[in-house]
Amino acid sequence: MTPAARCSAAIEVLADIAARRRPAADALKDWGLSHRFAGSGDRAAIASLVYDALRRRASSAWIMGDDAPRSVLLGSLRLQQGLAAPSIAALLTAERFAPEPLSAEERVRLEQGDLADAPPAIAGDVPEWVLPELESLLGTDLLPELKALARRAPLDIRLNALKQSRDEALPGLAHLAGEPTPFAPQGLRIPIGADGRGPALHVEPEFLDGWYEIQDEGSQLAALLAEPRAGETIVDLCAGGGGKTLALASQTGNGARLIASDDDPRRLAPIHERLRRSGAAAEVRTPRTGRARADVLADLDGTVDRVVVDAPCTGAGTWRRNPDAKWRLRPGSLETRIAEQTAVLDRAARLVRPGGRIVYITCSLLPRENDGALDAFLGRTKGFAVVPARDVVERVLPGLADSVRFTRHGLQMSPARTGTDGFYVANLERRS
Repeated sequence: MTPAARCSAAIEVLADIAARRRPAADALKDWGLSHRFAGSGDRAAIASLVYDALRRRASSAWIMGDDAPRSVLLGSLRLQQGLAAPSIAALLTAERFAPEPLSAEERVRLEQGDLADAPPAIAGDVPEWVLPELESLLGTDLLPELKALARRAPLDIRLNALKQSRDEALPGLAHLAGEPTPFAPQGLRIPIGADGRGPALHVEPEFLDGWYEIQDEGSQLAALLAEPRAGETIVDLCAGGGGKTLALASQTGNGARLIASDDDPRRLAPIHERLRRSGAAAEVRTPRTGRARADVLADLDGTVDRVVVDAPCTGAGTWRRNPDAKWRLRPGSLETRIAEQTAVLDRAARLVRPGGRIVYITCSLLPRENDGALDAFLGRTKGFAVVPARDVVERVLPGLADSVRFTRHGLQMSPARTGTDGFYVANLERRS
């Protein structure tokens, strides 16, 4: 496909997303199935165009004076990819499969449009209703953080210490041209191309041999800040695909008793192959389907040293990777996530022994899901106290202290400060 045809396809996908309010991944998959002539490179390039347009949807519509899919794509070519009006015009030729040429007004807007007078929600490309939440956390850093949240995310991997250290693995991974991550001691940042794509890491021989997992540095840091120790019983309560379970096993050298569980057995499905590949030792407890679900962790109540709660959340800290999610988020969705956080925290409280800890993690920048969730938990649950986040950082990763935001109960990572997704981490200790 020509670059012009890829632009036409991206406009088509954006129109589908807008009309049906569906995830971008679903719209892209359906487009690919109905256009089988498009090769893998074409599909990847179209996906890159679509995700860039969604990252800058509001600001693109602002400079173009219109929020139609075509306008959003054109604006994103200017704002996200830095193309000048003549370069954009060269893609719009009205030839076969190409979009219609630029109108006179579109050309003027591409040449002269700017965000100087745009309100924060437009300039920062977020839904207006989340601004008060974000401003309460970010303060004067609001706009720089929102702009960082609208950029492309880096591509990070975590070297598996059960196989070898980062230094030992580097010669064998030289072809990936990675650089050590700024904070995570086992992380490597892999360069991505101008189109936002990196190498197909999941088919590399080293990946298949368990050398590394694809994991954002923020997620790696969250696992480190859980302070897992050999000899402990550790429950990964919302294990999902198992990313943090694998990290915890690596950190403890398989010296802890690790139990991975999740309310949704479908989310747990990938963990078995990941455990096999990595050499990580963990027990997987899958809830049975049916009307009356047995509690698969009931035998552990009151005995667990450390409960890691990677809580269900809005994912507002991962909008660089999932930009369509921010436009589908509604206040009701936030309320649903808060209710789910209440349930998992209460379950964690029953599991942990006196002297043990709950490690509460989200990938959200919204305070109601973070300090707010813990305010509510501490208000209804006796016997728990916050472990000062600054003390944890000083023990585990002292170089991180100047980059994170310390909140009332935990710490917040963010794209502008730490270069990671927006992870929140807090430790609670059961005192009685």
